[in-house]
Amino acid sequence: MRSRQQTGGRRSAPSPPKAELNLTPMIDVVFQLLIYFLLGTSFAVGEQTFRMDLPDRSGPSEVDPFELDDAPVVVEVLGGGRVRIAGPWKGPDRTIDLAGFLERQRLDRGGLLPSDTPIHIDPRPGVDWGEAVEGFNAAVLAGYHSVGFADAADRSGPRR
Repeated sequence: MRSRQQTGGRRSAPSPPKAELNLTPMIDVVFQLLIYFLLGTSFAVGEQTFRMDLPDRSGPSEVDPFELDDAPVVVEVLGGGRVRIAGPWKGPDRTIDLAGFLERQRLDRGGLLPSDTPIHIDPRPGVDWGEAVEGFNAAVLAGYHSVGFADAADRSGPRR
């Protein structure tokens, strides 16, 4: 036993009990949740990044962001003076009626197509070149500014 003199004559007050937080169970729960969500999540395979062509916003612009590109009007030259126009309307059957029909479809004539609508002349295989040129001339005569021949390789764009 110690005497009072050895401890300095004073008795120290007992220190309050310390509360300690045991982090081990909390870390275990966090890792279990992490493993649960990693295994339970399905990553979509089809997600991709698409390139967007946005208008230049460096200066004032009058471009309508909701304006869509004009789909071309495809005039198929079938041969023998016959034509067919792909689309929702009933077009002429003969090349000689094509210029009048296309002119009536222009916006300034009460139709639905502006004069800058692309017109693609698509001669079918075996059609005489002169008939294809007659279809081209009919579209130009009707007042359209963007007239060309459809590319035979991919049937998507004009060939001028």
